[in-house]
Amino acid sequence: MEDVLLTGVVLLGSSVQWLTGMGFALVAVPALVLLLGPAEGVVLANCAAGVICCVGLAGGWRLVRPRAMVPFCGAAACTVPAGTWMTHRLPEPWLLLVMGGLVTVAVLLVMRGFAVPALRGTRGAVAAGAAGGFMNSAAGVGGPPFSLYALNAGWTVREFVPNAMFYGVIVNAFSVASNGVPGLSGTQWVLVSAAMGAGGLIGRGLASRIPEKRARVLVLLLALTGGITAVGKGLWGL
Repeated sequence: MEDVLLTGVVLLGSSVQWLTGMGFALVAVPALVLLLGPAEGVVLANCAAGVICCVGLAGGWRLVRPRAMVPFCGAAACTVPAGTWMTHRLPEPWLLLVMGGLVTVAVLLVMRGFAVPALRGTRGAVAAGAAGGFMNSAAGVGGPPFSLYALNAGWTVREFVPNAMFYGVIVNAFSVASNGVPGLSGTQWVLVSAAMGAGGLIGRGLASRIPEKRARVLVLLLALTGGITAVGKGLWGL
């Protein structure tokens, strides 16, 4: 049953990622944390999200702005170890509280299109990169700070997507190097890989049938539900 649930979570996360260009970690992390535990759930999300970003970047790497990405990636490299340290020090109920809380707050901020004047220019990029690195290694969700920066900087979707993919590759590589790889069985790795591939096909197939705005709202609602559930389980375990 655990393998079936694991496959379903990765399939859903991969589908929404390809459907909307975002959402794997937001949707999958709360469920993976509840299913595998905080540490294993986060590192599996880091691995899967990193692979998806690599594949997604293949078609748009020419649109990446390497110079603009330096502050994001440099700041993330500095804060990833802090997130890893916290993940390995806090008891599981507190980790569930922190992870669920981070996911919930991140979703609410993105849903509201929260305006933060400080998230502009180089200082804003450093702040967003630092927050994203910490959140990615601690809770598997490093994308929301980058999204908020892009929103406040006035980036277009065409600018945002390839640079977000590039940032996802780098920050997840840092997180995997810091956290290690999940201790899955050979069968589970096969199931996860198959679910990612199938999810990509499903997401691309649905992309032309479901309006992007409606799909994004669905993704955020799923993520919000998962975050609140993780918080509830953490509170129950205290």
